[in-house]
Amino acid sequence: MTIESNIGPADLLPVIRRMWELSGPKILAIERRLDENAPSPVFTVEGRYTARGWTDWTQGFQFGSAILQYDSTGDEEFLRLGRANTLARMPAHVTAFGVHDHGFNNVSTYGNLRRLALEGRIGSEVLDVCALALRCSGAVQARRWTGTADGGGFIHSFNGPHSLFVDTIRSLRSLAVAHMLGQELLDEQDVRISLLERLCDHLEATARWSVYYGEGRDAYDVRGRTAHESVFNPVNGVYRCPSTQQGYSPFTTWTRGLAWAMCGFAEQLEFLTGPAAAARSDRAQAAVATAERAARATCDFYIEHTAADGIPYWDTGAPGLTRLGDWRERPSEPYNDHEPVDSSAAAIGAQGLIRLGCHLAGGGDEHNGRRYLQAGLTVAHTLLTEPYLSTDVRHEGLLLHSVYHRPNGWDHIPAGRLIPCGESSMWGDYHLRELALLIERLATGGPYPVFWGRWAQS
Repeated sequence: MTIESNIGPADLLPVIRRMWELSGPKILAIERRLDENAPSPVFTVEGRYTARGWTDWTQGFQFGSAILQYDSTGDEEFLRLGRANTLARMPAHVTAFGVHDHGFNNVSTYGNLRRLALEGRIGSEVLDVCALALRCSGAVQARRWTGTADGGGFIHSFNGPHSLFVDTIRSLRSLAVAHMLGQELLDEQDVRISLLERLCDHLEATARWSVYYGEGRDAYDVRGRTAHESVFNPVNGVYRCPSTQQGYSPFTTWTRGLAWAMCGFAEQLEFLTGPAAAARSDRAQAAVATAERAARATCDFYIEHTAADGIPYWDTGAPGLTRLGDWRERPSEPYNDHEPVDSSAAAIGAQGLIRLGCHLAGGGDEHNGRRYLQAGLTVAHTLLTEPYLSTDVRHEGLLLHSVYHRPNGWDHIPAGRLIPCGESSMWGDYHLRELALLIERLATGGPYPVFWGRWAQS
């Protein structure tokens, strides 16, 4: 990746404004076309959002996008839309016991509304309902638990108690918010379980088993590489092997999983070292070093294993990459004939780069902080322009060239093409908006957007 060293957040404001201008009509088009009883939109086929059953993890991105649109533009229509849909249609997600996706669905909706209320941007009447929803969501997520042989544990994926997904590092935000609101998990016979302790356990399990550090763990141990899934013996909690659901193989790096790790660890660093860090446990403080090590490793791997313009291909070990030659030395090629890029991984990863950069710079490491910040801005600069920004008003997606599940063949391949391209995903669109808002706040000096709002108010 070639990092642009001279671009700053303010330099991206013109393309960010253009993005929001394109974004609003697309949000409204989806809302008008899809019936409220329709399945949640997941990804586009020929420019129209469609559903794909696995778990219902994208509804929060749909309604959260409207809230972010209001956040940036102040257009009340999007606030009404996001708030009404959250309050009417998201309660079932609060008590979704079968998924590891609470940080996606509920923090993107109830969490964003609560943050705006705490910032004084909207009325405080939503605070109580949002707080209750977030408290319940965090406890439900924490209940989905597998203990490990070392005395720790993890939030297991929808695959079952044996399965740790790297994606879930970002669902820890649901435990963090609930903990800050004073929530505990009451288990059998009223045993009280700290959500912060479970957060730290899951963070440490993910950092240990989902992230590689170049220390000879196996024959494919490259620093910063991630495993999509880590498999455990559910009877005794012993780690068994890496696996994958959406990547090419257990021993290659599915780049959206890498991006979830980059963003999730960086956000947890912000939480664990935030303004009320002294009020948290010694255990939480010990997790800071673990989170920083994992965040640095994954962000470094991303920088070293992506195309020159900062956009990754969907898996760094995908076999068709060998036919692209020196693909890391050239800008990404979304219309090639061999392997697709994944712009959604770029949108998620860019936020991780920027947040890690801001964290390090705030702690006195200005050199590395600037490097990660500039890398994140480089990625954003690419995503906010064509061919990644969707300028066609007939296309419901905002961020083009996203990939969902390449091994299962779920992604649309246009006529005349050999690989998926030209389509969007609900998480990719949401995270482009979230990335744009973060850069906007850095450029204008607005409140730095953190998922927990202000600590002092619950």
